[in-house]
Amino acid sequence: MSTETPPPETDEPVDDEHAEDAAIEPSDDVETASPGERRRAEKRARGAQADTEWQTGTESSGDQETRTITVFRYDPEVEEKASPHFDDFTVPYFKGMTVLDALIYARDEYDSSLTFRHSCRQAVCGSDALFINGRQRLACKTQLSALDDPVRVEPLPHADVVKDLVVDMEHFYDQMKSVDPFFDPDDLPKGELEEQKQSPENREKIKMGTRCIWCGACMSSCNIAAGDNEYLGPAAINMAYRFAMDEREGEIKKEDRIRIIEQEHGVWRCQTQFSCTEVCPKDIPLTEHIQELKREAVKANLKFW
Repeated sequence: MSTETPPPETDEPVDDEHAEDAAIEPSDDVETASPGERRRAEKRARGAQADTEWQTGTESSGDQETRTITVFRYDPEVEEKASPHFDDFTVPYFKGMTVLDALIYARDEYDSSLTFRHSCRQAVCGSDALFINGRQRLACKTQLSALDDPVRVEPLPHADVVKDLVVDMEHFYDQMKSVDPFFDPDDLPKGELEEQKQSPENREKIKMGTRCIWCGACMSSCNIAAGDNEYLGPAAINMAYRFAMDEREGEIKKEDRIRIIEQEHGVWRCQTQFSCTEVCPKDIPLTEHIQELKREAVKANLKFW
């Protein structure tokens, strides 16, 4: 995946003649080139033209708008960087620029040792959750235009820092796995190709719970998780909700799941502060799901005789 930042919009005219020449690069005869070759050639031509405009615009526009990001730095393997500190980077700003774009520019242009996680750049992988201007956010989803300058970028709180903006996520993953995040139905469909059916109403009920991207932002924001290392945390409890409230879940497994989340360090440790709900980048009503599982735990222990 390319780590280049998108070039800014420019008013410079496009050299149509050169673009057309590049477009037929795969074949001297446009008529004999396949549609796939033409599309790929046109794509390469657009990319080359954009790169040229970006370089020209950067060199000629001394008054280009810039933004400053203040980034947490720490590297235990390098003596002069072993003491936590902050570095400032000034990056050229363009419309639509995200915090992740700024970090990538700073790494590629100023300091190749700057370390952070990122992957899809579409708020789906959850790997670039950071503490930005005092709040847990996804760097790829956070617009620089929405933040005050300078933009302060730090690793997620309440997690061990490995290097710079990278934190150790093993404990978070262990908590997620502890709720058995998989189906275990009592009965499978009889037909080999028959699927396990779910009503539209039930799908709507659990829909938001399925959107978790395992970014860890909610866990980082939770004061209870910060003080209780055994607390399952909002993400893991939401994962339990997603399966326990699914009508396709087997009754035996649902009972086991309820026992997992009603333990001492489960749902009853939640103090309903809503911090997890406020920072969730996918707008999952985490606190609401935790409260509903509390009710399920109570009902599971009620006996009438």
